[in-house]
Amino acid sequence: MDMTQSKNMARQAINALEDKKAEDIRVIDISEVSVVADYFIIANGSNRSQIQAMADNVQDVLGRSGYMMKQVEGYNTANWILMDFGDVIVHIFDKENRLFYNLERIWRDGKVIDQTEL
Repeated sequence: MDMTQSKNMARQAINALEDKKAEDIRVIDISEVSVVADYFIIANGSNRSQIQAMADNVQDVLGRSGYMMKQVEGYNTANWILMDFGDVIVHIFDKENRLFYNLERIWRDGKVIDQTEL
């Protein structure tokens, strides 16, 4: 998949998260530092229902565009849902776990980009 397609997928995922009132959405471009994916999208919600709704909406929106989810982890507990779409990986946290795992720090070699750059 090329970067244009990755950007499009990331943009759609962000819109899907925003539709469900996601908080503090961050995009990290990891294409230069990892072969895992091009983008990490990190967001958080305030409770289990909202976090699951955010994940459902991302899956629905991307699925309708033909992007299939390869793997999902953490959906039932909804402390940290990881959704792997190949070139885009979406992480949805509750506030506590987002602070605890601090992916932005772990992936600081990646480049935090503004959503407008997508």
